[in-house]
Amino acid sequence: MQLLAAPAGGAIGQVGYVIGKQQLTLAVDRNRLKRMLREAVRSRRPALDAFDIVLRLRRGCPRTGIAAVGAEAARLLDSLTPARSR
Repeated sequence: MQLLAAPAGGAIGQVGYVIGKQQLTLAVDRNRLKRMLREAVRSRRPALDAFDIVLRLRRGCPRTGIAAVGAEAARLLDSLTPARSR
């Protein structure tokens, strides 16, 4: 995963997802990963409002590795936000 972040252009930051057909060939896998990424962003949303964010899948992964990619994205988002109590 690659995380690109910039200060928000408006009051609330926007989030974009780039998951190419070359990286995950099946639409069902791309959609599953997008749902995981949306949930990772949603759970951290108040702290992320200051940023415009793009989450990009850089390399392909096997179908069984989608959960690991989602976890990596969560770690990247955590590094962007201040420490939170869990």
